[in-house]
Amino acid sequence: MERLAESFSGYYGDFSLAAADAGLTASQAKTLGVLRASPASMRSLATTLACDASNITGIVDRLEKRELVRREVSPTDRRVKNVALTEAGEETVDAIRARMHTTHAAIDALGDEERATLYELLGRVFSGSRGLRGSGGSGPAA
Repeated sequence: MERLAESFSGYYGDFSLAAADAGLTASQAKTLGVLRASPASMRSLATTLACDASNITGIVDRLEKRELVRREVSPTDRRVKNVALTEAGEETVDAIRARMHTTHAAIDALGDEERATLYELLGRVFSGSRGLRGSGGSGPAA
């Protein structure tokens, strides 16, 4: 558990600095990362990010003001608003990921087989965990 805590702490620190460089809070950047997979309802975002719906409203409002996301009517339920990334939002996620130099250096120090093993193990350990997706992608938005 301690090794996981150290790893996640290092990753989150690197992620938070990269988000700040993009003028975003970690929560805003994580929201963009979640939306990278697909548009999501406000309720789904609150569940995935483990926060209150009122917090998501504020986060999305600020992201929308910067034109990084847009609200759109759900194709399956007109009463539901989905949040989707804009092209600028996608570029911002890419920029944040590119700025995570410490994380990139640590991963680059592994061989191809080690990276594949790490990816597989993390997928097994966190499969089904709230807020994480099997695609390896939604932990702090990167």
